Amino acid sequence: MTTSPVSDPRAARRCHNMLNPFHSMHYFSPDLGKELGAIGITHRSAAYFAARAAAMGAVGAGTVTATFYNFKHELVAEHVPAVWETASPETVLAARARAVDSTLRRLLGDEIVASPEMAEAATLALRATEACTRHARPLFAGHADLPVPEEPHLAFWHAATLLREHRGDGHLAALLAADLDPVEALVSHVATGKGMAPKWLLATRGWTREDFDAAADRLRERKVLHAQGELTELGVALRRDLEAQTDRLDREPYAHLGEAGVARLTELAGGFMGTALGAGAFPADLIGKAA
Repeated sequence: MTTSPVSDPRAARRCHNMLNPFHSMHYFSPDLGKELGAIGITHRSAAYFAARAAAMGAVGAGTVTATFYNFKHELVAEHVPAVWETASPETVLAARARAVDSTLRRLLGDEIVASPEMAEAATLALRATEACTRHARPLFAGHADLPVPEEPHLAFWHAATLLREHRGDGHLAALLAADLDPVEALVSHVATGKGMAPKWLLATRGWTREDFDAAADRLRERKVLHAQGELTELGVALRRDLEAQTDRLDREPYAHLGEAGVARLTELAGGFMGTALGAGAFPADLIGKAA
């Protein structure tokens, strides 16, 4: 396929918004807990840290905190590196692959999993990853060293993971440039109405309500939030610029794929996600401002 420039800079973000949940729905799947529990990893936080970090090897808590950005280091250190004494990264990766396979088959059905559209999506997404870069992108680079699975649905998931972590690594650089610390990043994202709801963040990131309130106070001092916690005009501009900078850092994979390819990949991934969401891939209250 001949590539062409992506004329709408938001097209790549729309594509990412379909690929990101395709990757991340396995974190909310009972299949992941089952597979990791079978190898001895039973704590929810330990399972998440292990599943996402295993591609980087038996790293320590500092590396996980640095690359995940918005988790409290003390929570990470409770489970890392001890989790690698329970199961090696290689064992974790194998368990994760089994969980992804069963999750996709359960949520999408065997017909979609084995469809020509799934194979087409895998081909397109893998083509986009050809233009990803490793420098300053540790989570992407770790996953890029893993072999591409043979089955199309797992190959597509692998490619979606690469594209998700490539954008995510760039997003961390943008957060640093915006002078947002981990909790400020969470609180300001919640204020957009597009982030994970506070109840989920407080249950999974290790921060307390007091940490969130203190971050909100700092953002009010910077005129990013109103007294009621809504984004100010400055806050709206900060979050808009943050996403635009992330778009710039992530433009090459989608430029490489080309406008037609990006549109088709978005269409295919969107169809898969529509089916998965209808099958209950994510909790109904996952996104929003409500505490």
